[in-house]
Amino acid sequence: MGFVPFTFIDFIDIILVAAIMFWIYRATRGTNAPYIITGIIMIYLMWVVVRTLNMELLSSILGQFVSVGVIALIIVFQPEIRRFLQMIGMRQKRFNFLTKFFSRHDETEINIVAPIVTACRDMAETKTGALIVIGRHSDLKLITEGGIALDAKISTPLLENLFFKNSPLHDGAVVIEGDRIVAAKCILPVTQSEVPKSYGTRHRAAIGMSEISDAIILVVSEETGKISIAHGGALHRDISPNDMTRILMRHLNNKRKPDQTEVAE
Repeated sequence: MGFVPFTFIDFIDIILVAAIMFWIYRATRGTNAPYIITGIIMIYLMWVVVRTLNMELLSSILGQFVSVGVIALIIVFQPEIRRFLQMIGMRQKRFNFLTKFFSRHDETEINIVAPIVTACRDMAETKTGALIVIGRHSDLKLITEGGIALDAKISTPLLENLFFKNSPLHDGAVVIEGDRIVAAKCILPVTQSEVPKSYGTRHRAAIGMSEISDAIILVVSEETGKISIAHGGALHRDISPNDMTRILMRHLNNKRKPDQTEVAE
């Protein structure tokens, strides 16, 4: 018996399947979805085995499960599918090489970071709740289109006024792209992952946003006054203004991504 030839197309096929499986894992991690997927795979494997053994009755029963499997998956995994599609849509801006090449990070870093850090520090002292999304490469149109459009230069007084409790725009998130505040009162996707019960809505929204984009999300707790930073699906709490400055500078520099050790310092 000869071997089945392995072609370059087969290699690409395997790579694509592996990539899809990785994205599915990213979209469903922290939920019960992996257990459900495992159960579905087990049913499918059982169906293949009983068909091979010509067990007609059991094969027909399991075949019914398999035949409606796609519809069942769409219903069961509706939140995960939506999250997966959001993740793909928001990361498409990564491929805008010209924008990346001609962007001028060095000229605007200080002008961007300083007023944000000062505003977060002041709001932390007064326990004013805040949620700020700082865009990087991901396309944030899905988020900004649901909020109130702005086009304002970043400043400490403006950020503090936007989150003042009597302001009509204090609910939701403020989105920053480049050196401009582009939207306020934006609704962020809340994470479906398991998080501590002590996390409030802002913290859950920050994690959810960081799971589907490469944005940096800043949170000021209304209860404790502590500052948190969400990035890459992880939330780092109780960040000092000095650490926040260093973290934001490194992210906006785009030289390298700070790891969890840096954030926790």
